[in-house]
Amino acid sequence: MLANYFPNMRWKNALIIGASGGIGAALCAALKASDARITELSRSGDGLDITDEASVERTLCALDQTYDLLIVATGALEIEGAEPEKSLKQISGKAMMDQFALNAVGPALILRHAARLLDRKSAAHIGVLSARVGSIGDNRLGGWYSYRAAKAAVNQIVHTSAIELARTHKSLACVAMHPGTVQTPFTEKYVARHATVPAPEAAENLLGVLGNLDSSHTGQFFDWSGERVPW
Repeated sequence: MLANYFPNMRWKNALIIGASGGIGAALCAALKASDARITELSRSGDGLDITDEASVERTLCALDQTYDLLIVATGALEIEGAEPEKSLKQISGKAMMDQFALNAVGPALILRHAARLLDRKSAAHIGVLSARVGSIGDNRLGGWYSYRAAKAAVNQIVHTSAIELARTHKSLACVAMHPGTVQTPFTEKYVARHATVPAPEAAENLLGVLGNLDSSHTGQFFDWSGERVPW
């Protein structure tokens, strides 16, 4: 278990995508406390819309430095009021495509720039927030078709990206991460069903896990405690 362990790894220059969200803001606060330099990007703060390819291209191409930490802390469980489906009869094509656009395609558009943005000469980390419900092997309850499928897709995107990036970034760990159920507006309607943690604690857990990973762990899927999650 790696939770509640702040990493020996001290990042010098971090890029946080989704910095205005509950987890993203907590990650930024934790990293600032460790004296890391942080570039914070979000839709509300910088106009970065990860579902808009032109917005991603414009925003990330304007960055002229390299990073040793990149975290994609974006995502949504409900989009435009569409709640997770309880049965096949509730599937909506638009709701499913909205989920894929935000939770899978968006992170892929960010990772498209990873090779240029990440330091090639020293240890670096990429963490992309996923969710345990995106695990096919761990699915015991069914339902939540669109969200599950989108998170399964981003897991594949992270795994495939890790394979490619390993060819040029030998000391990189690129992983998908399940943060647990965090007390944010994102989970507000669902907290009665699960144990939750405050966003600052979740951020510390995630950084603790990332700080203990090296290139031998790249392409894997970890939860907030450092345990591997099945695909």
